[in-house]
Amino acid sequence: MLQELAEGIRARRPRAVARGLSLVEEGGRAGQELLQQLRRTPGSSWLLGITGTPGSGKSTLVDRLVAALRNQGKLVAVLAVDPSSPFSGGAILGDRIRMQRWHADPGVFIRSLASRGQLGGLSAATVQSAALLDAAGFDAVLIETVGVGQSEVDIAAVADVTVLVLTPGQGDGVQAFKAGIMETADIFVVNKADQPGVQRLRREIAALLSLGAYGPEDWKPPVISTVALRDEGTERLLARLEQFLEWQEQQDGSGKRQHERLRFELRSLVMRELDRRMAELTGDELRSVQEGRLTAADLAARLLG
Repeated sequence: MLQELAEGIRARRPRAVARGLSLVEEGGRAGQELLQQLRRTPGSSWLLGITGTPGSGKSTLVDRLVAALRNQGKLVAVLAVDPSSPFSGGAILGDRIRMQRWHADPGVFIRSLASRGQLGGLSAATVQSAALLDAAGFDAVLIETVGVGQSEVDIAAVADVTVLVLTPGQGDGVQAFKAGIMETADIFVVNKADQPGVQRLRREIAALLSLGAYGPEDWKPPVISTVALRDEGTERLLARLEQFLEWQEQQDGSGKRQHERLRFELRSLVMRELDRRMAELTGDELRSVQEGRLTAADLAARLLG
């Protein structure tokens, strides 16, 4: 069954891809064995991470990028990572609703994923879903993150290139980012650039970049102005994305990113297993630490064992 499913995914049959993603999201043994098969024949897709504040127009920008990539004849997949429902654990908001025009295009595949409560906005299932889409032969996999602000830095460990979307009118909010997500951006996008405050925002970003602690070494993150609703600036952004990927290849950075992606995946799986073991701790075990019969370090070692 898994062999047949893997063949369907490599043939990019939509139902097979959807079924495979469901197995991966479930986190069971079948999904892991499927991924093991698919990773033996990887593709060559590049992963684009798009993050930023809620309401910055990320979904519209993703939609425009899909159109630009399709105009180049590329096959595109989108993973829209939404907040998890506190009741069902599934994804809410459903960014796919905003991209319905691609429903009939066989060269576009869109899937919503739940963040599973991860503060960094991503779960191991996101990385593994991207690996599955890579094996399916998509040229580009766009990962749109939840947009929870400063804590959402996981995307930098997952994507080949990270785009941070900001909007005018945030004021000192940009300063609040500087110890977190601003440092992970490879490219900055000032979206809704037809609104007041664009030049101030660009100056703030430039001031932060002048400190020299932001973006990859030897790469100065560019600042692109866009108006996604009117499809303005999309081509400039795509050109910069391609430029970064070429630079990264010259620096042999793609291999490093792949290793970072695997480290993140493994760390996420380890933390998930640790959370499961923590949930199974008995009251007696906890009291043993509380009453001094056991140290917290000893109990932690048991959990890790």
